[in-house]
Amino acid sequence: MQVIADFCVIPIGEGVSVSRYVAACQQILREAGLNISMHSYGTNVEGEWDSVFAAIKRCHEVIHDMGAARISTSIRVGTRTDREQTMQEKVDSVLSQLQD
Repeated sequence: MQVIADFCVIPIGEGVSVSRYVAACQQILREAGLNISMHSYGTNVEGEWDSVFAAIKRCHEVIHDMGAARISTSIRVGTRTDREQTMQEKVDSVLSQLQD
């Protein structure tokens, strides 16, 4: 099943800047071959359900290996059965409404 997910991984107790953890997670998502779009408070990712969630799990494993004892992650997930839809199609749909 195809899924579009938006998630934010927050290492707890690791200081104000967590960019090194975010960068590690971005590398994991790239290596997994998933379509990703990082934004200022998380990452959108699309792909097969198992691949997406395996990559999120891997993010946790690597961030723990980097020394973070605790991680809080929020995840929003969307699926469709009527047709496939990409993240870009969703954005384009809204942008087309703004052009009217």
